[in-house]
Amino acid sequence: MCGRAIGVAAFALALLGGCSSSPDDTGAATPVVANVRLTKAQRAHIQLYTVVPVGYRERIEAPGTVDFDNDQATAVVSPFTGPVTRIFVALGQHVSKGEPLASVASADVANAVAAYRKAAVASANARRVAAADRDLAAHNGISEREAAQAQTDAASAEADRVAALQALASMGASPGSGLTGIIRAPVSGVIADKTVTPGQLLQAGSSTAFTVANLSQVWVLAQVSPSDLPQIGRGEAATIDPRNGTGPFHGTVQNVSASVDPNTRAIVARIVAPNPGDLLKKQMYVDVSIESGRVTTGLLVPVSAVLRDDENLPFVYLALRDGSFARRHVTLGYRDSQNYDVTSGLESGDQVVANGAIFLQFMQSQ
Repeated sequence: MCGRAIGVAAFALALLGGCSSSPDDTGAATPVVANVRLTKAQRAHIQLYTVVPVGYRERIEAPGTVDFDNDQATAVVSPFTGPVTRIFVALGQHVSKGEPLASVASADVANAVAAYRKAAVASANARRVAAADRDLAAHNGISEREAAQAQTDAASAEADRVAALQALASMGASPGSGLTGIIRAPVSGVIADKTVTPGQLLQAGSSTAFTVANLSQVWVLAQVSPSDLPQIGRGEAATIDPRNGTGPFHGTVQNVSASVDPNTRAIVARIVAPNPGDLLKKQMYVDVSIESGRVTTGLLVPVSAVLRDDENLPFVYLALRDGSFARRHVTLGYRDSQNYDVTSGLESGDQVVANGAIFLQFMQSQ
């Protein structure tokens, strides 16, 4: 009886040995998965891909937010002190340079108008005196020195008048203005922000009343991982997707920040993008894809060729010369929407299963 048991055990061991996929397998080693063999009909349902070195440009994916193009956005600061009496524009309204935005009751305007009028009268009087002195000097009524002094006084008075007029202009006022000052648009654009209400007291030179922005072009601030920094440079193409069906928009990397954001540990890449239809709005979240200007060479395989084993390790099915297919574990590098760069595990000329790899994995599991 004992001899019979020993004989059965020996037969079982021999059977297991015959099913082994490799003569090097041992009881202590991880079992090797047997190669897959397909019939002629089954092979018609798979597609092979020959691995060769390929040059490609990496695409860096990053989240981003939209901001005004600060080179084309202007904060409108009140040039005088006083309460707002009327607002002429609304948010989102297009305005032209010089167009009235709001009126302010201000003594500053009245004082500037008075100063101009005094300077204008003084200049006119000085010109008359200078003209009369020239005539007197011509008839020896006064000395040439006195006539020259009159000319100097007239020139000085005219300079005071011009300065007073410029002071009025800096307030958006005119010599005919009364107590009301008008805040005007310094540039053409869209009212992107309005921070004043009727009755609000403004302080000259410090109270921001509006922001006028040219929204035909915006900035997109992409949060780039430091590991992607070597792939990004000025002038490289970027695609912006606002994820609302209005994109994509296309822009160009204008600047890469010299510092890391202390909150996100990311680096900001500033992208300048045309904004047709003003569809990109400030603070809008967008997806950004930047195409690297640097060409990298690697062994690319289709994403469909890469599978994961029970330990979540990536592998491909490699076509062998005997017609079977073996699992080959690989190390993956860069990935885009279609390909992986395999950094180890494959060589140029290898053939892998591009379409149908899942079918092979299913067959092995049976």
